[in-house]
Amino acid sequence: NIPADKALEHVYGYALGLDMTRRDLQNGMAAEKKPWEIGKSFDHAAVLGPIHPADKTGHFTQGAISLAVNGTVRQSSDLKNMIWSVAEQIAKLSEAFELKAGDIIYSGTPENVGPVVKGDVLLCKLEGLPDMSIKIV
Repeated sequence: NIPADKALEHVYGYALGLDMTRRDLQNGMAAEKKPWEIGKSFDHAAVLGPIHPADKTGHFTQGAISLAVNGTVRQSSDLKNMIWSVAEQIAKLSEAFELKAGDIIYSGTPENVGPVVKGDVLLCKLEGLPDMSIKIV
């Protein structure tokens, strides 16, 4: 039950990350009327880059965010377009869960998610952080 006006006091830092989904598994579970969690909890589903302390980066309320696949930009937006700010997300999540040091919250996904395949190179960017690149293997 962290109030939004105190939420950023609980943020250690920020990082680029990819919260991947196996749509094949997710859709299969949905068709069987079973929980979709298996589509979000496979090996290497949550890639995370280095965490940069907020006391060095500041708190992000705006800034260009993008994802390119093999050099083609697939997602591009600005953090100011998020439905809920980081502080609001923490406040809401803390109503349902006990948040503790070390917990990671993924947010800020621009529209146009899409499939990737083995061999694809993904380049994540957020204004104010170093870029992160991964290859699907």
